[in-house]
Amino acid sequence: MDVVVVGAGLAGLACGLRLAGSGASVLVLEAGDRPGGRVRTDDTGGFRVDRGFQLINPAYPALQRVLGADGMTDLALQPFAAGAAVARGRRHHVLGDPRRLPSAALSSLLAPVGSPREKAAFLTWALQAALAEPRAVRDGADEPLASALDRAGVRGRLRTGVVDPFLAGVLGDAEGRTSASFARLVVRSFVRGTPGVPPDGVQRLPDLLASRLTALPGAEVRTGAAVAAVRRSADGVRVRTEDGEVASRAVVVATGGWEAAQLLPGLPVPAPRALTTFWHEAPEQPAQGARARLLHLDADRSGPVVNSALLSAVAPGYAPTGRHLVASTVLGAPDPREAEPVVRRQLGHLWGRDAAGWELVATSAVPRALPALLPPLRARQDPDLGGGVHVAGDHRDTASQQGALVSGRRAAGTVLRALGLPPAA
Repeated sequence: MDVVVVGAGLAGLACGLRLAGSGASVLVLEAGDRPGGRVRTDDTGGFRVDRGFQLINPAYPALQRVLGADGMTDLALQPFAAGAAVARGRRHHVLGDPRRLPSAALSSLLAPVGSPREKAAFLTWALQAALAEPRAVRDGADEPLASALDRAGVRGRLRTGVVDPFLAGVLGDAEGRTSASFARLVVRSFVRGTPGVPPDGVQRLPDLLASRLTALPGAEVRTGAAVAAVRRSADGVRVRTEDGEVASRAVVVATGGWEAAQLLPGLPVPAPRALTTFWHEAPEQPAQGARARLLHLDADRSGPVVNSALLSAVAPGYAPTGRHLVASTVLGAPDPREAEPVVRRQLGHLWGRDAAGWELVATSAVPRALPALLPPLRARQDPDLGGGVHVAGDHRDTASQQGALVSGRRAAGTVLRALGLPPAA
């Protein structure tokens, strides 16, 4: 082979597509039984359960570049409503983007979850992030997110009850230690695009990428092929699996950070952050109308849940006909047996319904869900480690699907240059 790619997550698949598109022969080795890595959907009693609560943002430039217009159509994203339903006391208040959710304009202004000054400060901060050039944000001065929000005047009840829990669910960080530059890039993508999910789960995205890759000459994706070692040799690089060694001119390790460090000792990787999602079936739909398609937040912080969503209202294919699937996320990896009753009690407050009879469908504990990106942000790290070994993944860029796709394509570019092949677009 010209190139072996270790890992068929988003980074590995994007890498393989660019390599094969330039005429390189590519073998992608994936330890799991399907492509996707952390972007995975399982069938649990007729419910579609993703590997944690995941959204796909159509505003990601790399996603549009890799899939193209036809691929975005095939992805068939079902969008969430552009806002959040915030539980405070016995009431729920809808906060929304007035451009995409005009009905929420007045309620956003009047909701008792922060003063007009606090709301204006957050709106200013978010709009500045949305209008900034990504390169300027990525390469500019950085600081912890908590410090940046303090300086911007984003404080008070809006901060503690809405902004902090929302960003905690996205970043996996409740302390505000994450790079403010990265957080601004995340907020920029939310302002510019409306995230959603495919009708049958996020697995559709890696499946689309894998099918496109294997349709190209000289490309193969092999699942159930765990890689035990990567070593440089006099004539290239050798990758060892339980079935033997594969020789290639170059290798791209496109796994998660922890796995990459096991294969490439000495590789510096960020510490991982864990997320756990509890999937419940509600006997009746717990919210109606536009509120059913909103992300739900708890301004009272009455428990560990940072967000909750009625997936079956956004994408009915997530649940059997007439049944209702709720996904609720907590930070870390608590003991599910101890945490689930606490989560269920909070869901009663968060949705304004008695959740005692909700049935637990599944628990998605992802101990290495996201790399912790602390300031200063080190995005766009060089993939080339020398000797034919390259590395890609969200731990080498930003902790997002965008970061994984960009990193995979960037690694493919360094490989093509090293092999003297023309780079694909």
